[in-house]
Amino acid sequence: MRYAGAAYLVWIGARLLWGAMRGRAHDAPTEGARRPGLLAGLRRGLVTNLLNPKVGAFSVALLPQLIPVGAPHLPWGLALAGTHALLGGLWLGTLVLLARSVRGWLQRPLVARWVDGVAGTAIAGFGVRLAVVR
Repeated sequence: MRYAGAAYLVWIGARLLWGAMRGRAHDAPTEGARRPGLLAGLRRGLVTNLLNPKVGAFSVALLPQLIPVGAPHLPWGLALAGTHALLGGLWLGTLVLLARSVRGWLQRPLVARWVDGVAGTAIAGFGVRLAVVR
């Protein structure tokens, strides 16, 4: 499983690097194309989060340890999960606002190629490290 994950990371990184070196046009919206609305984005994020096994693993592994001894589990668990969701929403909302403010700069072809190259190098490097480090 480890080697399959490492190969997948190297493949993703290599694709990003190949695209950055070839100078492919970054996926940008075409003129007059309608961008998805807020509800579409929220729905996509919700489905992605619900299908992500790390969220469940985090909740099951960490949150119960934070419940005080003798405290009712359901209200404390809901409060901790709600706090986690609130903080995650605030953090991701901040990232969205930041990305939105620099969107024009990020959509420049040279910047997009640079970002793809750096991300591809990092992802492929993680894959190689995963494969060779015990």
